[in-house]
Amino acid sequence: MASPVDRYARDVLSPGWQKVGKKESRQHELSMGLVVEDASTGFCGAVTRWENGLVVLEDRHGKKRSFPLGAGFLLDGQPVALTMPRGAKAPAAATRTASGSVATPQQRARVALPSRIYVEGRHDAELVEKVWGDDLRHEGVVVEYLGGIDDLPAIVADFAPQRGRRLGVLVDHLVPGSKESRIAEQVRSGHSGRFVHVTGHPFIDIWQAVKPARVGLEAWPQIPRDVEWKHGICAHLGWPHADQADIAKAWQLILSRVDSWTDLETALLTRVEELIDFVTQDHVFRD
Repeated sequence: MASPVDRYARDVLSPGWQKVGKKESRQHELSMGLVVEDASTGFCGAVTRWENGLVVLEDRHGKKRSFPLGAGFLLDGQPVALTMPRGAKAPAAATRTASGSVATPQQRARVALPSRIYVEGRHDAELVEKVWGDDLRHEGVVVEYLGGIDDLPAIVADFAPQRGRRLGVLVDHLVPGSKESRIAEQVRSGHSGRFVHVTGHPFIDIWQAVKPARVGLEAWPQIPRDVEWKHGICAHLGWPHADQADIAKAWQLILSRVDSWTDLETALLTRVEELIDFVTQDHVFRD
């Protein structure tokens, strides 16, 4: 007769007890098109890009998400740790638009859709154009400049949104309890509200949507309330800020440091992608 198993024969606090019964992740080199699943979220997609310690997966619906390299992935149901290919660099950026989308040699602008995206703030609009311009032209989405959110109710009334004629709006510094949030809610609750999507970034100014490291900072500094924010930033960086021409030059310098979506904060990336998805959802394209 076999003796019963002694549950207490091993010291459960000895090193390595946490790994008992768990499968070890084997290392697997990245390659374009490799299909893996993120074990924690269940998101499954093909590898489309990697750099700066991140890998971008794209699922069968075209949705993209970024994950840190290393363990935490499943390949054919088995745990793997994704690693950079030996001696290889990230895929050439020339095969992608600045937003990370596939850029084909045949890619060309479509006839403009009836739907539109309005972007509040000139600097905001310039940043959207630099990173998403190729994608927007390919989708046929026209971006309009919104001088101020006070104009939005009249714009919505004149535009008359409906199915197939949607309106997306990116508002500067949209935070709860603000005038901007009240106007946004007024528009959303209107007659055509379900065909209008108003969103906004949480930054004091769109400059903050650029990762601070791109201008040599560890973090964007706190500027006293009695100092105009852009002037305070320029003073902190030692840049001229005597007049609006200086501020414009400062923004152009910051904008020049932005090459792709990896230079921007996630809070802006997700908002713009939301708007593009919203205004194109009624349209089926055939290349």
